[in-house]
Order: sequence, then structure tokens, then C-alpha cells
Amino acid sequence: MPYESDERVPPHFRISDVDLNKKVEELSSLSAPINSPNTKLYQAMLSTLVRMAQADRSRWDAKIMQQTLREMEHAFSALEPFKQRRKVTVFGSARTPSSHPIYALARDLGATLAKHNLMVITGAGGGIMAAAHEGAGLENSLGFNITLPFEQGANATVHGSNNLLPFHFFFLRKLFFVKEADGLVLCPGGFGTLDEALEVLTLIQTGKSPLVPVVLLDQPGGTFWTSALTFIHEQLQDNGYILPSDMHLVRLAHSAEEAAEEIDQFYRNYHSSRWLKERYVIRLNHALNEAAMQQLNSEFGDLCKHGDFQQHPRCESEQDEPELCHMTRLVFAFSGRNHGRLRQLLDLVNQEQNWVKNA
Repeated sequence: MPYESDERVPPHFRISDVDLNKKVEELSSLSAPINSPNTKLYQAMLSTLVRMAQADRSRWDAKIMQQTLREMEHAFSALEPFKQRRKVTVFGSARTPSSHPIYALARDLGATLAKHNLMVITGAGGGIMAAAHEGAGLENSLGFNITLPFEQGANATVHGSNNLLPFHFFFLRKLFFVKEADGLVLCPGGFGTLDEALEVLTLIQTGKSPLVPVVLLDQPGGTFWTSALTFIHEQLQDNGYILPSDMHLVRLAHSAEEAAEEIDQFYRNYHSSRWLKERYVIRLNHALNEAAMQQLNSEFGDLCKHGDFQQHPRCESEQDEPELCHMTRLVFAFSGRNHGRLRQLLDLVNQEQNWVKNA
């Protein structure tokens, strides 16, 4: 239950002759760089705080707002130096002993991801988290620790370093696990691991999170994820609770190299995506040849609300980062449904035989 003060004071609005909207505009103009594309967003955030102050919410509500904003701003700042590195979030049980084969597999995973120039994000604890960081090394590791009333120490790899971020709120920590991830690898674990797996799949399935590779990693001959997938097939898919194509959102692997290769393959041609008004834009490292475009329109037309798939250079109206301007765009009116089918489309896009030669 949320904390509620014994004092039930009705909210009031302070009457003032000051034009607060003008003050907000002035403050944002003074704070943000000239011609910043984010100025209107800063104004909206400041206006939200002004409305909260006018309503004079409870101290509990105000503390939640203050802690949330401060924690998010600190995380943005701390992660800025790692912005240009692709990252993989690794989940798994903190209770996995160092003598367990899964621990050795997670350590091998960390080392393999580092060799592929991928940073490893974990919750900074023990077990699978410690193993993945141990394999990756500090320079390739990020730890998102949670501050608890009892002792919650970080593992030896990231302890005391600038690569360790403490979080007060679980929901913010979970946000950054997904926000910063260019891929996710899930090792066997308990309630927390299953919670992360299902939440990530829900976010991707509903389009609330960008499509990224999700790998279920188990030891050779292990049945943890095969049993889970059997349950999902028989109880979720067969009962119509999920689409059959939703199963394409996850891939099963039994070695560190197989997991890393799955993530590498996902980004062979696909770079990133975004919504631009009513159009879905996929940035490509290589333009697609005519045969591939015909195949897309023939096999994946169900993803389009109307029209077909088109390929063109960056639109002049598209504000983008300079390093992305040269990339070819695959554009279509995506229905926003069936992201499992979208994952299949990216598999086709990533096959080298579908690229324009020397493009």
C-alpha cells in the first residue's frame, strides 16, 4: 500500500499574477543550448512540475517525482560515455554457484560478447551476473545495482567503478535494462528471470520496446528453456493467447558463441528503426536488391496497413543523427501488430544475398 499522511489537506492552487508559462519558456531557453530540438520537451517537463507544485501534492508524491527525475538524469549522464557501444543485457539466477556448469557458460558468454565488441549489462549481483561480468571484464561491463535496506553488494568486477549505477526504484532499473539493450540473453533463473523474460517479450510483442534479439541460453542438454517453450506452445499458443508468429521473438541457444552469433546476425544489415508520423522506418546498412523488394511485398504485405514497401535515401524532413544520414531507409505503413512477423522480415533483410552488391 502507498504511504498516506494522516493529514488529509485538500489541494489548493496558489493565485498569482505571474505568467508561469512565460517563466517556463524563459527558464528552458536559458538552460538548453540555442536551437536545441528538445526545448519544447523541456518546457513540457517543467510545466508538469509547475502543475504539481500548484496542486501541492503530498510529500510522498513529491518525493517519488523528485527521486525519479534525479535518478533518471543521473543514469543518462553516467551512460553517456558508453553511448556508441552496443550492449547486451544478461539475466539469470543470482543463486547459481560458481561450480555450476551454467556459471561457466555465463562466464564464457561474457567473454564471447566482449570479443564481439558488445558490452554486458547485468544487475551487478552474484551468480549469473557475476559470471557474465567476470568473463567480459570491467571495460566491457555495466552493472545496474538496486539499493536495498539490507546489504546488496556489487560483484567484484564492477564494485567501486564508474561502470556501476545504483538504482533506488526497481521500475527505473528495469527500464534501463531494456532501454540500453541491443540484445538480451536469458540464462536459467527464478521468479526474477522469468519476470524479466515475459516482460521483455510483452514489451516487444506490443511495440512498446524496439525489436531486439532475445536469446534463451541453456547448457547443452539442458531442459530449463525447452520445458518453458513447451508450456508456451501448448498453453499459450495452442489456446490462442499468443500468435504463432510471436514465437519468432525468441531464439534458443546452447553455447556462448551461438548466442553471440544470433545477436551479430540480427545487426548484419538492420541498424535501427523509428516511427516517422504514420510510417515505420527501418535503417539499413546495405540497400536491398529488386528481388528482395519483390519478396518483401509478396510475403510480408500483411504488415502494411496500405501501400507497399519502399526503399529510399533519408527523407529531408527526417531529423536524424549525422552518422545515420547515409543509411538506406526501408519505409512502410506498418500496422503496428504482429511483431513476430516483423522479426521474420528482418531475418530476410539480414541475408547477404538480398543486398545490392557493393552497396
